[in-house]
Amino acid sequence: MTLWRIRATVDDRPGYLSVLTASLALRGVNILAVQVHTTERGAVDDFLVDAPDALGEDDLIAAVERGRGRDCWVARSEARGLADEPTRVLGLANRLVRDPDATGETLRALLGADAVTWRPEPAGAHVGIAGGTMLIAEPGGGCYTLGRAVPEFTPAEHARAQALVELAATVARRAAEQVTLVLPDGAEVSVRPSVVEDLPGVRELHLACARRGRPPGGASVSTPERMRRLLAPARGLTLVAVTGDRAAETVVATANLVVEGDEAEAALLVRDDWRRRGLGSALLRRLVQHADQAGYAALVLHVPAGNTAMLGTVRRLGRPTRTEADGAMRTLTLPLDTSAAVR
Repeated sequence: MTLWRIRATVDDRPGYLSVLTASLALRGVNILAVQVHTTERGAVDDFLVDAPDALGEDDLIAAVERGRGRDCWVARSEARGLADEPTRVLGLANRLVRDPDATGETLRALLGADAVTWRPEPAGAHVGIAGGTMLIAEPGGGCYTLGRAVPEFTPAEHARAQALVELAATVARRAAEQVTLVLPDGAEVSVRPSVVEDLPGVRELHLACARRGRPPGGASVSTPERMRRLLAPARGLTLVAVTGDRAAETVVATANLVVEGDEAEAALLVRDDWRRRGLGSALLRRLVQHADQAGYAALVLHVPAGNTAMLGTVRRLGRPTRTEADGAMRTLTLPLDTSAAVR
């Protein structure tokens, strides 16, 4: 038996796919996997099949045409083709996360493209597919052009390629936004915007603080659902401070900026062994800078009256601050310079 890939178009009508598969079955062809791509010209069916050694390319094309298929393309496949498409795409995505500079090679592997080129200028209104040519917009402003003699590209393939390009841009942006802080005692810590994958490390930080009698916000440890919302806020910003390499990072502090109306509420959580070392001050300054640039009217912090370290951190910002007492809590409001907003 021999592995083949077959792609053919059939009318997008009930029963037509079964007619095609029945025609292949009559010739002893075993269908191992199938994907259906919806297009304006009909349903493009992409098969991975195991066919008798006696059948050649012409025999398979004839079987497809007798099954009411058209625009048939047939090619030999390798054993790696047995991996289902979602698994293969996830593997390529994992490669991009590790090396976002390999975007062009990943696109070639994803689509079996004959050529992949990148240009720095925007794609404009030409994004999409035209036969064997595909144009993909890059979030950074450039574009990729892919070429493939056969078979023609489908909208589903374009969507997959666009998603991978956007993933690579996100990973690259995350790396660019990461900074290394050198604290007054010489210790180094990396600070970057959080992602949902930081959830285990952030939860461990919350648990560690709770064990030392410092639950975040003076309440019980946040639920995983609430943590996910904080790590990927619709508005605002969450920073994580981490030590170690990317494969074994440890989250030692978080800084949250949650937006309500025209005000932003800030919160810091620093692991005990990293307190009073300047890390909290550095994180708070970054939140204030972000809030300034975003054009929020004020920054609000709720601080326990006994948290002299945090009160001192706010004081060292050198900003006018309004303080309101509510029992054991202090609400600190810092007016912001809205003229600094990015327009």
